[in-house]
Amino acid sequence: MKKLENKVAIVTGAASGMGKAIAKRYAEEGAKVVVSDMNIENAKQTVDEIKATGGQAIAVLTNVTSEEDIENLFEKTLEHYGTVDILVNNAGIMDNMAAVADVSDEVWYRLMEVNTTSVMRTTRKVLPLFLAQKSGVILNIASVGGFRGGNAGAAYTASKHAVIGLTKNTGFQYAKEGIRCNAIAPGAIRTNITSSMTDINQRGAEICRSGMSLIPRIGDPEEIASAALFLASDDSSFVNGEVLTVDGGQTAY
Repeated sequence: MKKLENKVAIVTGAASGMGKAIAKRYAEEGAKVVVSDMNIENAKQTVDEIKATGGQAIAVLTNVTSEEDIENLFEKTLEHYGTVDILVNNAGIMDNMAAVADVSDEVWYRLMEVNTTSVMRTTRKVLPLFLAQKSGVILNIASVGGFRGGNAGAAYTASKHAVIGLTKNTGFQYAKEGIRCNAIAPGAIRTNITSSMTDINQRGAEICRSGMSLIPRIGDPEEIASAALFLASDDSSFVNGEVLTVDGGQTAY
């Protein structure tokens, strides 16, 4: 039997990178996948690739900073599949590497809205469903920048620290309700997240580069998907409120 047979999984930011790899892996393991992304054309491409290998998936246009879009995401999921079993909060962006003296309100609020507030909103939305069925899995994609200070700028670093805190609080608060909430902290992964970086702060970028020698190699999105499968399946039934670092050994130094 496949590990996610007949489970319904929402994956945000699933049109590319880690989200796409997770969506495809879940579908391979029997899940019905909701591919959520702002880039609806690429989201549909992910759906086509899933269906081409016999999987089930739908695409839903979602700007995770919009409460209305999140409402629509869940409405479409329930209309199509009737329930939700797994929520993967993967959508995220990078900042411009600025340290706190140089960070603008615009960058700060944008990063918090996309990387952190969206996680709270989708989690808040899914919990009534999970509580009613006494089961559910939430998986948040954090970052090694969520417990280190030199991987990005102040805004990104703070946003991912907050995601880790939210993960632990959610895992503990709802553990007795049959709900698990964990996070993955990826290291350097081959994705297009750097395309979200503009107006790079040279001072901050230069300081962060000083730690790049610690990166043993660049990981592939599929390696994150393998970890995401473990945390979504019953293989991790007693894992809750944890952060799984998947960085090839970068933070072991």
